[in-house]
Amino acid sequence: MRGGGLERGLVFSLWGLGGGEKKNFEILTFGTFFLRIFAVVKVSEAIEHFAEYVSAERRLSAGTTKYYVGVVMEFAQHLEGLGIVDVEGVTAREVRDFQMQQMDQGKRPGTVVKKIAALRAWFKYLRRHEGLERDVMAQVTPPKRPQRLPVCFREQEAEKIYGDSFPDTFDGQTERLVLRVLYETGLRRSELASLTVGSVDLGTGYIKVRGKGNKERLVPIENELADNISRYLALREEKVAAHPTDRLLVDGKGKPIGDNKIYRIVEHYMRPLSTTDRTSPHVFRHTFATHMLNEGASIEAIKELLGHSSLSSTEIYTHVSREHLKETYKHAHPRAHKK
Repeated sequence: MRGGGLERGLVFSLWGLGGGEKKNFEILTFGTFFLRIFAVVKVSEAIEHFAEYVSAERRLSAGTTKYYVGVVMEFAQHLEGLGIVDVEGVTAREVRDFQMQQMDQGKRPGTVVKKIAALRAWFKYLRRHEGLERDVMAQVTPPKRPQRLPVCFREQEAEKIYGDSFPDTFDGQTERLVLRVLYETGLRRSELASLTVGSVDLGTGYIKVRGKGNKERLVPIENELADNISRYLALREEKVAAHPTDRLLVDGKGKPIGDNKIYRIVEHYMRPLSTTDRTSPHVFRHTFATHMLNEGASIEAIKELLGHSSLSSTEIYTHVSREHLKETYKHAHPRAHKK
C-alpha cells in the first residue's frame, strides 16, 4: 500500500463487523493525510488494529466497533480541513472544535456525546498501543445529555398481550412468545434474537442470557412462561426439520428471526394497544424494570436482571417510580384534584 496506491485511496478489510463476514472500507480522499499522521503505523493497520482492540479486547459489539471506526474517519477529515497532518500536534482545542461543529450542524447532545466517547476510545488506544504521548481528551468535556425518563407501557396495556389477539398459527405463537418474554424478562431485542434452545433451562426456570460485553447472566422465568416455551418448542421441532438451527425463535419456515423482525412484532401489536409515543422492544425493557420497582423489587436486583454494569444505569427507574407515585396520589387523594 505504498506510492500511487495511496493517492488513489486506501482499501482495507475488517473482520467481524457484522455476521462474521468481511467488510471493506475505502478511504478515497485523505489516505495520504492519514499516513502522514501515523508516521510509523500505516492507516490501514492503525484502523484495523483499533477495530480489533475495541471488538476483541474491549469486547464491544460489532455495531459499536463499526460506529467508532466511522467517527475516527470523520474526525480525520475535520483535522485535514484544519491543515493538521500530525497527531502529535492535535490538542483538545481541535476536538472541541469538532464538537462545536457537530452541535452547529444540529446534532443532538446525545449524538455528540457518543462521538466524543468514540474519540476518547481512539486516543486512549493510540496512547496505549501506538506511542501517542499527549492525553488529548483530558481537557475535553462533552455536552450534557438531557435526562429523559424512560417510556414504559401502563400495566393495563402490557396485560393486553395475554389476550387472544394472536393468530392461531405458528407465526402467531412466535409473536406472542416474543412479547411475553420481553415483558417478563426485560431482555434487549438482540439478546432475545440470539437466545438458543440450550440457553433455556425449563427444569430450573432460568434463561442464560449473553449480554453486552459478552457477559452472561441468569434471568428467572415464571411457571406460565416456562409452559409457553415448552409448548412452543414442541411446535418448533417440525418447523426446523428442513433448516436445523439452535436459535429459539424461528418463523413459519423454520428460519431464525432477527432484531428487525422483533421490532416489527412489537410495533404491530403495541401501537394500537398503547398510548405511549414509542412502542419499541426497549420500551418493554423499561416497562419490566419500572413495574418490578413499583411492586417492591430492589434496585440492586433489577440491576442484575437487566445486566447493567453499574447501578447508575438502573437508578433512572427510581425517577419513573416517583412519577408513578405522583400520578397515583393525584388520582387517589381527594384534595389532589381540587382547584
